[in-house]
Parts: sequence; C-alpha cells; structure tokens
Amino acid sequence: MKAKPKPEALLKQIARIQDMERGKLCRMRPSPAGAYYNHQTWEKGRNVVRYVRRERVAHLQKAIAGYQQYLKLTKAYADGVIRLTRQRQAQKQQEP
Repeated sequence: MKAKPKPEALLKQIARIQDMERGKLCRMRPSPAGAYYNHQTWEKGRNVVRYVRRERVAHLQKAIAGYQQYLKLTKAYADGVIRLTRQRQAQKQQEP
C-alpha cells in the first residue's frame, strides 16, 4: 500500500504553487492570423468568457494547472486530517 503524505507536507506543496486560475482554456476557430483562445470561468453564478492573446496562453495554461494541483492537494490534505481525526476518536473510545 502506498504511504499517505503527511498533512504538513501537503501544506508545503500547496504553498509552493505560485500561479492559479480557475476555468478552462478553449481553442477557437483558427483564422489566417493563427488560433485564438478564450478563457471560460464561472463568476457569481455566470459563465464569463475572456479572450486570450496567443502570447498569454502558456502562462494561463500553467495557472490553470496550478489551480488543478491545488484542488488535488487540498483534497488529499482534508482526507489526511479526516483519517487522523478518526484514528484519534477510535483511540479515545478504546481508553478505559
């Protein structure tokens, strides 16, 4: 069985994420000038679309990947803390 990372280690990994952005990047129909992209996000219950210049696409992709990594790490952090909480509760129930 694979060892679970400690919550403290996960917090350190989360802190190293420098860029984050929600949403997704969508390639639009190509034109003679090249491909265009838009960035779609939900804000205040609405779909917001922003056009993205080609020179910003790589940075935005990295930021979106950073946010996805953040979500994955925070889920793992919560799972770890929940597991430790349950272990402590089980130990307390076994005490005389």
